[in-house]
Amino acid sequence: MGIETGFIGKVGNDDFGRFFKTDMERVGINPLLLSGNSATGKAIALISPDSERTFATYLGAAVELSADDILAEHFVKYDIFHIEGYLVQNHALIKRAVKLAKQNGLKITLDMASYNVVEENLDFLHMILRKYVDIVFANEEEAKAFTGKDPMEAVHDFGDLCEIAVVKIGKNGSIVKSRGISHLISPFKATSIDTTGAGDLYAAGFIYGLINGYSLDKCGSMGSLLAAKTIEVIGPKMNEDTWGEVRQLLKEI
Repeated sequence: MGIETGFIGKVGNDDFGRFFKTDMERVGINPLLLSGNSATGKAIALISPDSERTFATYLGAAVELSADDILAEHFVKYDIFHIEGYLVQNHALIKRAVKLAKQNGLKITLDMASYNVVEENLDFLHMILRKYVDIVFANEEEAKAFTGKDPMEAVHDFGDLCEIAVVKIGKNGSIVKSRGISHLISPFKATSIDTTGAGDLYAAGFIYGLINGYSLDKCGSMGSLLAAKTIEVIGPKMNEDTWGEVRQLLKEI
């Protein structure tokens, strides 16, 4: 989408690791990839007939990423640090990363990733949301695990901790709250085939809108559009024709 982007992670010295590096470079992402001792991580996506997905994961080298691997120079030239919550159980890693991001003036966004991760790291997540995170993304299950409440109430709890709170409610859209004001974001119509990547694409669209200075309701609509388009294809990647359609629809928003 034209935003300068980097990715910090760890891969193995294997074909999959080399693929991730070249694939990121191909789409303009700066791969800040370190080399681990284990094989590159893999995820098998299991898609049910109703298009919902679950993962069978081997994190591999990814779990070898440590606090010592994170350097201040990783955050230079960037404005936003987005955390994908699957490694949040490594508390030392996350704490160092958010501290360095804040010291370098970045906004911090966190996607909670999985209700299992939330349940197992509840106290830690409360702490980093309160002290470091500016923008939080959660789906219904993650919001329930964190607050014990339904989405409409959970977003208020998140809003008390962070500058911007987003709770995604699937086919019913999403709720965005900031500074006491809530926005109910309508979903885009889509024929759902595979929900893999929907949450990540929502975050990407939302952050894209923020970077370009759009209002929060428009940011939510941009996230909703990208999520709707990605669930219409198998896997999280859209082809260039679909991206062309997305860019046109973004202009209309």
